[in-house]
Amino acid sequence: MKPPHILCVNPWIHDFAAYDFWAKPLGLLGLAAILRDHGMTVSFLDCLDRFHPRAESPVKVLKDGRGPFRKKEIPLPAGVEEIGQRFSRYGIEPEWFRRDLKKSPPPDIIFVTSMMTYWAPGVRETISVIKEIFPRVPVILGGVYASLCTGHARQFSLADQVITGNAEEQLPGIILDHTGYSFTPKYDFNDLNALPRPALDLVSKMAYAPILTSRGCPFSCSYCASSFLEKRLRHRSPETVFQEIQHWHNIHGVNNFAFYDDALLIHPENHIIPLLEKIIHSGMPLSFHTPNAMHIRQISQKIADMMFQAGFKTIRMGLETADFSPSRPGDHKVTGNEFSLAVDRLKQAGFASEQIGAYLLCALPGQHPDDVARSITAVKEKGIQPVLAYYTPIPHTPMWQTACGNSRFDLEKDPVFTNNALLPCMEKDNAFKTIAQLKALTRK
Repeated sequence: MKPPHILCVNPWIHDFAAYDFWAKPLGLLGLAAILRDHGMTVSFLDCLDRFHPRAESPVKVLKDGRGPFRKKEIPLPAGVEEIGQRFSRYGIEPEWFRRDLKKSPPPDIIFVTSMMTYWAPGVRETISVIKEIFPRVPVILGGVYASLCTGHARQFSLADQVITGNAEEQLPGIILDHTGYSFTPKYDFNDLNALPRPALDLVSKMAYAPILTSRGCPFSCSYCASSFLEKRLRHRSPETVFQEIQHWHNIHGVNNFAFYDDALLIHPENHIIPLLEKIIHSGMPLSFHTPNAMHIRQISQKIADMMFQAGFKTIRMGLETADFSPSRPGDHKVTGNEFSLAVDRLKQAGFASEQIGAYLLCALPGQHPDDVARSITAVKEKGIQPVLAYYTPIPHTPMWQTACGNSRFDLEKDPVFTNNALLPCMEKDNAFKTIAQLKALTRK
């Protein structure tokens, strides 16, 4: 039997705001690489493609590879009209997508990924257009939204099948069930070092490359679903990661890399330190960014020095709050002294103040704005940038039920109500004014 043709699709974003902060569908491109590695032909269409051939020229690209998505205002979802802001589809024009689908070789099966739970409307619109062009081709939905809001996805996404969790081990069964084609895996899908590099070569232009050196996180923060999505922490070998970075730089000319890890600095002697040693020794002129928070406690002087030498440009630390009192609610992963030492070490290594940011959780259930304001002040007193991280209620997290009880929206009814732009766990009357004041405080 002839190997099937697989079409992979990255859907539109529907939101109040969106920006390409080193955002690529790494999981979907990983599956594409596995399928291609097993003899199947794979195509990729990206509804978020900033560099689409029909896009206006020149496309804005920052030095670090980031840039704005194209956007088109669309009607607000029902029930969120109170925010009084514009709502948009982020990504390429629908007609461009239709033309791309029609030009694609007829697929035997279509994989669609999903990211934020509250981007569900964009997933639905994407699949609806796919079904206009390929009404008889099975559409398989996976990703974060599919895993965290499985019932909603099965009812509303229009997908023919919704899969949860890591999809690698499910691939042989999915392909067989929907196409009749059988293949035997060449390697253990649980061995991260055996998996091929994600098929980033399928994107239209590589302004940057995402890098994942591990999966999972040893912590179980009350607001985070990482431990639900990944049951254990698994690492790739430093050599495998280095070879991937070297490949994208030498073959595709990529200089900017964004680490997607939830636990980049955990077990440093066997993980990040050997990797940094290889990068420094190579002499490659690279820039690294850490949009996901790094654990403050692991920032030793040695690691800070090596990150600077390796070319790290954007440092983001997971502080959450500058209230270090034992009685404070929430998780206790770092002390005030550890935070202060980490900042001092980064500065001593050579990082400028504007390169270092500390994420502060904001708009949590029951959180008083004064607590956030004090944390902002404390971070600024250390001479670095406070970065507000607005709380998104996420199913399957310890804080989910508390969020449902404190929200003015029915969070369990529709994931669109969990959008952090709505500040769903703050009182409506003063929420947006309060947040505007806090944002202004970060800039003063």
